[in-house]
Amino acid sequence: MTLLQAPSFTSHQYCTSQPKAGLYVAEKSFLQSTLSGSCFSSQRHVKALNYSYTCSSLSSFTAKASSTGACAPSVTGQTAESEVLKALSQIIDPDFGTDIVSCGFVKDLVVDDNLGEVSFRLELTTPACPIKDMFEQRANEVVAELPWVKKVNVTMSAQPAKPIYAGQLPAGLQTISNIIAVSSCKGGVGKSTVAVNLAYTLADMGARVGIFDADVYGPSLPTMVSPENRILEMNAEKRTIIPTEYMGVKLVSFGFAGQGRAIMRGPMVSGVINQLLTTTEWGELDYLVIDMPPGTGDIQLTLCQVVPLTAAVIVTTPQKLAFIDVAKGVRMFSKLKVPCVAVVENMCHFDADGKRYYPFGRGSGSQVVQQFGIPHLFDLPIKPALSASGDSGVPEVVADPEGEVSRTFQELGVCVVQQCAKIRQQVSTAVNYDKSFKAIKVKVPDSDEEFYLHPATVRRNDRSAQSVDEWTGEQKLQYSDISDDIEPEEIRPLGNYAVEITWPDGFNQIAPYDQLQMMERLVEVPQLTPA
Repeated sequence: MTLLQAPSFTSHQYCTSQPKAGLYVAEKSFLQSTLSGSCFSSQRHVKALNYSYTCSSLSSFTAKASSTGACAPSVTGQTAESEVLKALSQIIDPDFGTDIVSCGFVKDLVVDDNLGEVSFRLELTTPACPIKDMFEQRANEVVAELPWVKKVNVTMSAQPAKPIYAGQLPAGLQTISNIIAVSSCKGGVGKSTVAVNLAYTLADMGARVGIFDADVYGPSLPTMVSPENRILEMNAEKRTIIPTEYMGVKLVSFGFAGQGRAIMRGPMVSGVINQLLTTTEWGELDYLVIDMPPGTGDIQLTLCQVVPLTAAVIVTTPQKLAFIDVAKGVRMFSKLKVPCVAVVENMCHFDADGKRYYPFGRGSGSQVVQQFGIPHLFDLPIKPALSASGDSGVPEVVADPEGEVSRTFQELGVCVVQQCAKIRQQVSTAVNYDKSFKAIKVKVPDSDEEFYLHPATVRRNDRSAQSVDEWTGEQKLQYSDISDDIEPEEIRPLGNYAVEITWPDGFNQIAPYDQLQMMERLVEVPQLTPA
């Protein structure tokens, strides 16, 4: 396939890397008018650029700061607001590594400098934030330390439940913030036990939670929980499913459909799962936990492709046989760009006579962590109470909230909350457009690399059927078809692997991160620290 190239120019003046084969190179005109022929006019200019991205990437704090006059200290009231924001910027979110002001957590700031009263709201990413009490306490303390402040009123809240991904999601999934897959790809390792107890742990942390039992052949949820209404109801007018509920957690399972266990072929099962999941009235949820069925076949792939999974939790046991199957599942998630955030090794050990015994051997969980780079490992002991709770219809974290098993699930819950917040932050800020420099900034999740692309380069390198003939590979989109001064109208995340870019001609381009990394870059942005 032969592609048109841009007119020749001295590329080293603008670029730090050469284009990969088959890609249009960067446009010569980039930044000439704003940078006067140099990459950056000054380091201070670069710092301002970085701060603008930090503030705008997570919230509308930049607009809020301008409305409160934080940059105009000549007026007494505006100076007071600036002092409050400066004091609050001492509080660092340990997950993002950024202060809560830059994260956009500070909302509805009202300052009465005459009375010495300050009120504001801290809007966190999730109501299950494990350090929300610390944020509230520290916010009160740092603002109260200002000499003119006599009273501080802090209100805590959480962002509305909504997905960060683009695309036409089914109505039932449009108000779900995070979807967590609990998977093992092998039956009998305790996957359903982990899924149910994780869900009720998240609910205990303050989150709105749902559980979807995706195993049609052998649904476990009806045994593990005891809802009063054990049959799913239909909304005839909307043609939607109303989930049942137990202790504040919404539940959907084929076992609640009055059909028991399914006896049907794979394509039919995929359709049933799709219908149960996407037509359910889930309402606003912070976390939807999906109990994945065993295997890596059609059903699992359908789930991963239909649902914008935020992350996956992998369940295994110490045996080598379990590791072999689990490894297949981890590779499946890797190919589908779903990050695995934790490994739970079930039935690890038991204590007797003052000693710890490992009846099934050791090392499967550690091997998964080491081989695939999954950051967190949690061990669950062999406990008769844990097994009994699965049969009784009352999850162990509900039956014994202070026990050893519950403490492990609390640690897992904190891990899931923190990792999901990081993933959402990384995905939401991965690709955006800087209008002042007329360049697309790219920082791929799980990478420290940061670079700029010319908008026309990105548009000209579209690889969809509208731009490249699928049969012959012939280039249909010509170089001259795209104006050098084209600018994107909107950039939206699309799963964990790409962005969807809307252009002025109405074309929606899917740009995978892998493809963006191959394009000719305009300039490498130096890593700078605040002055």
